[in-house]
Amino acid sequence: MKIDFANLQYQYSLYKDEIDKAIHNVLDKANYIMGEEVKILEENLQTFTGSKHAITCSSGTDALLLAMMALDIKPDDEIITTPFTFIATAETIAFLKAKPVFVEIDEKTYNIDPSKIEEKITAKTKAIMPVSLYGQPADMDAIEAIAKKHNLKVIVDGAQSFGSTFNGKTDSNLGDISTTSFFPAKPLGCFGDGGAVFTNDDALAQKMKSLRVHGQSKRYHHQYIGMGGRMDTIQCAIVDVKLKHYAKDLALRQEVASKYTEALENKDLVLPFVDEKATSAWAQFSVRVQNRDELQAKLKEQGIPTAVHYPMPLHLQEAFAYLGYKKSDFPISEIVSDEIMSLPMNPYLGNDEIAYVCDVI
Repeated sequence: MKIDFANLQYQYSLYKDEIDKAIHNVLDKANYIMGEEVKILEENLQTFTGSKHAITCSSGTDALLLAMMALDIKPDDEIITTPFTFIATAETIAFLKAKPVFVEIDEKTYNIDPSKIEEKITAKTKAIMPVSLYGQPADMDAIEAIAKKHNLKVIVDGAQSFGSTFNGKTDSNLGDISTTSFFPAKPLGCFGDGGAVFTNDDALAQKMKSLRVHGQSKRYHHQYIGMGGRMDTIQCAIVDVKLKHYAKDLALRQEVASKYTEALENKDLVLPFVDEKATSAWAQFSVRVQNRDELQAKLKEQGIPTAVHYPMPLHLQEAFAYLGYKKSDFPISEIVSDEIMSLPMNPYLGNDEIAYVCDVI
């Protein structure tokens, strides 16, 4: 049997007529930048999430930049985040000449450990940036309490977690600004690059809308130094179609995760843990194994693709050598990086496919 990791072609086949019609509607109007489909998607994202403002943008990476620019993050400011994440989390901080300050992760959720945040706060700290890794929000009760105590902002990197919840609130309503990515392999993906920022703050929303179009207040009048950060109209049209089916897809992802968990319990694996306050969007189903390379090779032989998210924590990356971290500074992140492995995860895995994966493991 040959398993598809993300099943993007199959998903397209399910919604092909709707997606093709949406694309051709844009082509017929030739309004490729900031067309009406952009506003339609943003309004539907607001309805889905309950967030007051949803602002689409060119990628999940640019969503983080927009959030920090809106909060006036400056060179030498410090932002506390996790070393166990995709590089964009800390890369965007460094891009603005601010300093990423890493905090160890929780060994069960792999998200930032709130109990270790306060010791890293300095006079230069301006924000905390938790990551909702693999689809599950971090402990936002603890993080927001720390932020309030120290007058810090919270930016949620929700690139992997659109549609997840914490204490019944969608992840788009967490923090001062929440971000997401519509990269094709994300739970809600477009057919290229795209992302969004969410906030309930009117002033921040207005500023981010301006920043994504080169800081314009009106055409050719520039209030801020901004960016070309718009999401293409065609991509917005595609995501809007998929959003209509997204609640069903999220439920199917949960079913797949539950079936994996049941079949793999009591095996020599560390299975994903979801906090009782949270739900996960299940961007990944990631297990920990001590013989990862050997197991990956065996699975590949049997037609089962796997991935490693992520094989090297950020504090050990060459790009961040200037921060002065060394091996053993974040031992949990390092151990997890050595052992983590993602199994095929998408809403359309059949029972026979799940059983096959688990039998081979």
